[in-house]
Amino acid sequence: MVRVLTNLYRIARSALFALGPEEAHEASLKALECGIYPRPLAADDRILSQSVFGLEFRNPIGIAAGYDKDARVPDAVLGLGCGFAEVGTITPRAQSGNPKPRVFRLIDDNALINRLGFNNSGHDAALRRLEARANRGGIVGVNVGANKDSLDRGEDYLLGLMRFNSVASYFTVNISSPNTPGLRDLQAPEALDELLTRIMAARKRLVDGGALQRPIIVKIAPDIAEDDVAPIVERLLAHRVDGIAVSNTTLSRDALKSAAAREAGGLSGRPVFRRSTAMLARIFKETGGTVPLIGIGGIDSGKRALEKIEAGATLLQLYTGLVYEGPGLIAEIKSTLADTLKSGGQSSLAVIRGRHADYWAKQPL
Repeated sequence: MVRVLTNLYRIARSALFALGPEEAHEASLKALECGIYPRPLAADDRILSQSVFGLEFRNPIGIAAGYDKDARVPDAVLGLGCGFAEVGTITPRAQSGNPKPRVFRLIDDNALINRLGFNNSGHDAALRRLEARANRGGIVGVNVGANKDSLDRGEDYLLGLMRFNSVASYFTVNISSPNTPGLRDLQAPEALDELLTRIMAARKRLVDGGALQRPIIVKIAPDIAEDDVAPIVERLLAHRVDGIAVSNTTLSRDALKSAAAREAGGLSGRPVFRRSTAMLARIFKETGGTVPLIGIGGIDSGKRALEKIEAGATLLQLYTGLVYEGPGLIAEIKSTLADTLKSGGQSSLAVIRGRHADYWAKQPL
């Protein structure tokens, strides 16, 4: 099955790469909206299932935010064989993002650079779609952000929680995009403390009013300074966040081959794997493995997915790897993880989680 999907995608990729990156992205979304995508031939192996922040995941694979910005295809993402979907980043008001061109393929590096700037259709449009699919089941997270011109960015995150609490399986608070000026300043310990105080208070108000308590995930950057890791984690633990997503795109441009490497924006894909995995392991060790981590960055094979879990990830998210490898990557990862567990006589992903965290935490950022 994996080989068939891989061969088919090689043909499709030629057609998609003949388009501009944003046009290819839109073409893929329309295909999913029309139901044109491969479905798994069998149910997921139960050895891949796990309970994470109160939700039952049939496998650890999701597609990262930035793909389905407007909640157009969460059910198709689940239909591809993912264990969960995440929509967004969604801001209260619609915004067009940064001027085009703003997405660049680095084909020689299996990477992308984007400076999209949270282009999306706003809360109202996404909420209508999520309400329409509310009875279909599946884990669908909502990634919330702030408008570029917002006078109170903290308030934008609170609006996201209030608007989507009835339809979100969980929330991801995105304070790590490099493409909204000043947004990453919210990761500084003092600013993070203030933001999380407001977010957790807002969630408590919702729960006190009879709403369900939704898990809160905070998404951080891979470019955090070494000395800031411990104080940032201390703030996250103090506010009892339910999970941490590690990580977003990077501003680093280490050892890239492609001419487009000079473009401004966030880098994703294969070159990000080492940095993002080293940060993941540091966060895992700082938390003592007590907080579920979503491993993101450079996953383009079953081997890379396994390494993320061994570095400390509980769940995984893909994006750029799918651009280059196609939907067969999902099946490959599940096969690799299940085979690894069975060959080692292990019963669950929890057994191997973080077993190589010491190694990865020593790698330079």
